[in-house]
Amino acid sequence: MSDRSLPPAPVSFSEALRYWLKLGFISFGGPAGQISMMHQELVERRRWISERRFLHALNYCMLLPGPEAQQLATYIGYLMHGVKGGITAGVLFVLPSLFILIALTWIYLAFGDLPAVAGILYGIKPAVVAIVAFAAYRIGSRTLKNGILLAMAAAAFVAIFAFDVSFPWIVLAAGIIGYVGGMVAPDKFRAGGGHGASDKNYGAAIIDDATPTPAHVRFSWMRTAGFLLTGLAIWILVTGALAVEFGWQGTLTQMAWFFTKAALVTFGGAYAVLPYVYQGAVEQYQWLTATQMIDGLALGETTPGPLIMVVAFVGFVGGWTKELFGAHALLASGIAGASVATLFTFLPSFVFILVGAPLVESTHGDIKFTAPLTGITAAVVGVILNLAVFFAYHVLWPAGFTRPIDFNAVLSGFDWVAALIGIAAFIALVRFKVDIIKVILGSAVLGLIYKLII
Repeated sequence: MSDRSLPPAPVSFSEALRYWLKLGFISFGGPAGQISMMHQELVERRRWISERRFLHALNYCMLLPGPEAQQLATYIGYLMHGVKGGITAGVLFVLPSLFILIALTWIYLAFGDLPAVAGILYGIKPAVVAIVAFAAYRIGSRTLKNGILLAMAAAAFVAIFAFDVSFPWIVLAAGIIGYVGGMVAPDKFRAGGGHGASDKNYGAAIIDDATPTPAHVRFSWMRTAGFLLTGLAIWILVTGALAVEFGWQGTLTQMAWFFTKAALVTFGGAYAVLPYVYQGAVEQYQWLTATQMIDGLALGETTPGPLIMVVAFVGFVGGWTKELFGAHALLASGIAGASVATLFTFLPSFVFILVGAPLVESTHGDIKFTAPLTGITAAVVGVILNLAVFFAYHVLWPAGFTRPIDFNAVLSGFDWVAALIGIAAFIALVRFKVDIIKVILGSAVLGLIYKLII
């Protein structure tokens, strides 16, 4: 048994690369599961980084828009092996998911009308409604600790449900309220359920509590400017090339612009930004239908990687639907759409980490000014609840409503079987803490059986 009072031997880049690749293929379970998986492996077992340094990095990633688990992997990779380590960790966290989603989305579009596939999707859809409702419940129970935060969640729900207010405006308003509230009533805006300091000690780590910040992560104005300019140059070059080839109004160019904006408002995780993606991809650009959006979320839940990878599904379906390269090249069109959506969703995350990590590493104290994030997270609960209502409408009333509303038609058009599957899935998640993947698989089996016997 190794002496845990001494740090492990330094980790080579090739060894780290193998771990990050493995993580990319097994990172199921959403942000909580992925962060827990990294903690168990990197803090407890391998001791590449100490508990306090891990949580300090995570607190920073929680403040950023974008997928915090992927950003955390990028941060730790950057600490260990510099820029190449950070980029490698971040890319490998996403790449397997991209390839898997491209394959699954192609199968979905090419063979989705087959009875077996249709039955599986029938069962998964109400499970997705339950999963989104569970997300609202889980975040709300952790976040809405007082009447002010509860009122902000309710106001956000009304704003987006009744008045169709765009998600970025809700985020901006909630952030401002949180900032002011943090000064006026700080006790009401303290982050609940966050990732604070821990007294746990798993032995000496390679990057320990007192380990000096590596030279390659120390703050430098020149290095910071270089990262900002490089990120901006990549964005300008790729967007410019798309604009030259397809025009500014071209589908791929608009995807680049839209998913850049989406990447900058993803406070609160993937569930929070899904309403914004829906508003743009379904209603504004009509890259896919509402039903396809639900199916895409189902596929995203069953693949490794960050849930926000559902953008790859959106991009693939958009490219396929718009026949970017002609009716004879639908697969190439889909791959192009998925690739553009993924690149512009994750590019800002790399810039945030490479620019921000040196600032964060300059002090190992707690991150300050979390009140705006607390306000945003409260509003996000209302937004996610709206998403659950929206999905439930499309799943439970597949034929929709006629206006004025005829209650007899509402009852006759209600899908009772889908409702029972959704209720069972929600109870399994909340009461019995069943893993999301198992809930989806069980619901898929129920849907398949039902469709085969009717």
